[in-house]
Amino acid sequence: MTTITREELRASLNDVIVLDTLGGQYYEAQHLPGAVALTEGEIAERAAALLPDKDAAIVTYCSNPACNNSKAVAGRLTALGYTNVRRYVEGIEDWTEAGLPVESSAASQ
Repeated sequence: MTTITREELRASLNDVIVLDTLGGQYYEAQHLPGAVALTEGEIAERAAALLPDKDAAIVTYCSNPACNNSKAVAGRLTALGYTNVRRYVEGIEDWTEAGLPVESSAASQ
């Protein structure tokens, strides 16, 4: 499975579809800029509508190298015929430790 480094992802952020595979409260708390939440359990229901172009550049990530969510989602997408799926293995922990910006979906109080 193909991977992408932090710097490669940072440089191509506007040219790829970034998938946060943690979803739920983790996604709401913080996610990479422009990322869309898609967990393994949602693929059958949401992938076709969310990702209509099977040749689009897609990057999956989760929290860190110990997290397998991004691998599972990337594997399922590849099995469904997506041709350009890469994993940002180091995940959001690496991104935030590098001081790069994140977005939040949490409601403001």
